[in-house]
Formats: sequence, structure tokens, C-alpha cells
Amino acid sequence: MEFEHVTVIPITHLDRPRKRARFGWDVPQAQVGIFCGQEVGNVASYASSGAISDHTSSLFVKGVARNGSPPWREDDKDGHYMFALGDNLTSRYKIHSKVGEGTFGQVLECWDRERKEMVAIKIVRGIKKYREAAMIEIEVLQHLGKHDKGSNRCVQIRNWFDYRNHICIVFEKLGPSLYDFLRKNNYRSFPIDLVREIGRQLLECVAFMHDLRMIHTDLKPENILLVSSDYVKVPDYKNSSHSPKDISYYKRVPKSSAIKVIDFGSTTYERQDQNYIVSTRHYRAPEVILGLGWSYPCDIWSVGCILVELCTGEALFQTHENLEHLAMMERVLGPIPQHILKRVDRHAGKYVRRGRLDWPEGAASRESMKAVLKLPRLQNLVMQHVDQSAGDLIHLLQGLLRYDPLDRLTAREALRHPFLAKVQHRRHLCIISGTAAVRLA
Repeated sequence: MEFEHVTVIPITHLDRPRKRARFGWDVPQAQVGIFCGQEVGNVASYASSGAISDHTSSLFVKGVARNGSPPWREDDKDGHYMFALGDNLTSRYKIHSKVGEGTFGQVLECWDRERKEMVAIKIVRGIKKYREAAMIEIEVLQHLGKHDKGSNRCVQIRNWFDYRNHICIVFEKLGPSLYDFLRKNNYRSFPIDLVREIGRQLLECVAFMHDLRMIHTDLKPENILLVSSDYVKVPDYKNSSHSPKDISYYKRVPKSSAIKVIDFGSTTYERQDQNYIVSTRHYRAPEVILGLGWSYPCDIWSVGCILVELCTGEALFQTHENLEHLAMMERVLGPIPQHILKRVDRHAGKYVRRGRLDWPEGAASRESMKAVLKLPRLQNLVMQHVDQSAGDLIHLLQGLLRYDPLDRLTAREALRHPFLAKVQHRRHLCIISGTAAVRLA
């Protein structure tokens, strides 16, 4: 495929509403340990009960040049840190811009005076449960960093500190999330070679974490960041009038495929009693919904959903209700096996009747039934968007999206699949036309 002459420009913010609602913290949080005895940049010890000491804020900023600090401002009503652009965040960091905001807090782009570079700082809300979750995330990040030699696609923690009752985690500065890139690209799909390369990197990260007996539990396009913000514009023949004057004639493609996985606040170590709800709805595995307990395979299911979304531009299961979600799974993947439905817990039992899913009888509305019925089978969905390698991709997705978690591919097994194995021969593919080059890295 040849690309016409294009220009490379940075991604800018577009005030476009989300096509579908997302809930980053739409699940009850697991009971977490609470850390104490910290020192800046290192989690020294933790205890299973108690609370982060109230004096930590003064302890952490002791010795910091206070004359460079902004005036004290009250947090907003939700506990978010209040700031102004140009403020100092301790004497080391200067706030340059706001990158994003979530239930956890805010992410700011800051200038690191010591290292002479831009960094991203996650400023967690000054509320106990979010502070505790942040300390867990710091421990996970430091554990990953200890074993990661830079090739396992996990975001790198640079530093952390407690400032004015807010846990602040300093990260390397990266580009937009895959979700933001899709949104600003009018939800148009990625080329198959990019899907292949991103899938390989994502599975390398998952395999690395699973080898360390860690489960991410919240993999989604919002938590996968492109390393670079640069993109190229290429002709989009499928979604245009075939006229270069038509604004929809071109779509954006990341200039580099390199990614990093972020947000380890929900990461957990393998245990036997993991039955609470995890994962953002669209990427939640069936065993989680049915209360069957979950482990490493729940991450694999999420990867499968993400790969479909990159190929189509749209989330595979766009729903916010359990029975409808399960019905969508059956529509796309076929019936849920009876041996799984027989084991559902008492809370999920209402979704099953006479050994099968209670659908469409239990549908909440006619609109819900229509939303399910409009979905195609997995192979048809992929073939609508993928011209080459569709067979290999469908086979991989069928392995990632198996209902029984025991039958689902592991991350290591998936990396050996023919669809991803082709990457090894295309690692530095360059598609050149005019002055444009797309590098898969």
C-alpha cells in the first residue's frame, strides 16, 4: 500500500464528546494494604491496617525551598488539587499544562528543572482511599521497574512525593492514549500492520506482568499510551468520497507504533479468593460478570477486546448492563457453554434460566434487544474491516476470547501465534511516499 505525500503535525485537543460513556472506577475496590514509613521515591514498608500518617505531607516537603511554592489553596469539593499554570510543584517541577483528569485525580505536564525535561505528574485526590490506592500503585511500579530493562512496555516511574496531602507520581512524558487517538480520528480503524505491532507489544507487557505473578485487571485503550504524539495523514478510501478535497479523505496514523501500558492502580497479585468485580465494563471477562472468580486470563480477554476495537474503531461490547453484555458475547462468539452457566454464583444466577442465558426473555427493553441483534459474528466483523491477514487475526481473537478461562490462550502462547509472528519480519517496516515514513517500532 502506498501513502501519498503527507505532513506530520502534533495531535491537538478537540472538544468532541465521547462516543460512548466510560467508567474508570465503576467497580468496588479490592481491600488494599496501607503503607507507612515511606521515604521520598521509595516505599520502605507497609502494614495491613491503619492509615497513611497525617504528618507525611510535612515530612515529604521538609527541606524543599518553600519560597518557590505557590500560595496554599484549598482543594476543590472532590479533593482535587487546585493549581494555576506556571505554579511550582515543589521547587523541582513547574506546571506547564493539564494533560487529563479522572476519578483518581489529575495528570499535569511539568518541567523537571533537575533533569531538564518534560514529565507527566499524576496528582492523586487528597482522599484516603485514593491515597491508599496510589501507594499500592507506587509499589507495583517500583516492582515492575526493578525487573523491567526497558523493553517490556510498562510506563516508567521517575519519582514520587507527598505534596500538600496529595500523592504525586512522576512519569516519563508520553503521547496520547489509543482511545484519545481513535476519538480524535473520528473512530476510524488502525491499519492492520499497526494492530499487529501494538498487539505484540501489549501482549509482551502482559506476559511480563504475569511472569511476575501480577494481574493488571484494567487493560483498555485509555490505559495504553503511544510513546510519540506525531502522526501522518494517509488516504482513507473506505470512508471518503475519494476526493482529496474532502476532509474525510485522510485519516491519521501514528508515526510510530511504540506504546506503553499505564495505570497500575488496580493491579493485584495472584490470590485464590479473587471474586470481586474488576475491569472497565467493555473489557470485562465473562467469568468476572458471572462471579466465577478470575485470574490471569481476565487480562487476555481484555486484550482480545482491545484488538477488535483497534481494527474497527469501536468498542466490541458497547453496553452497561450485565445480561445485555452476556447476550452480546453470545451474539458475537456463540453460546456460553453449559458447564460455565451451571457454576454461576447466586448474584449472576438471575441471568440464567433452564441451563441457558435468559435472553431475549430477560431483556430490559426493545432497544436492548436491537443493540444485541445488530452485532455480527466475530469473523464477519473482522472481515468487514481487514483485507489482509484476516484469517490469522480471527484465529488469534478466537483464542483470546474463549469463554472458559482455562482454555484461553496465555500471553506467551499468543505471542507465538502466526498473526503476531509476522511482526518479527516487519519490525522496521517503512512505507515511504514523498517525504512520509511510517515506522513500526
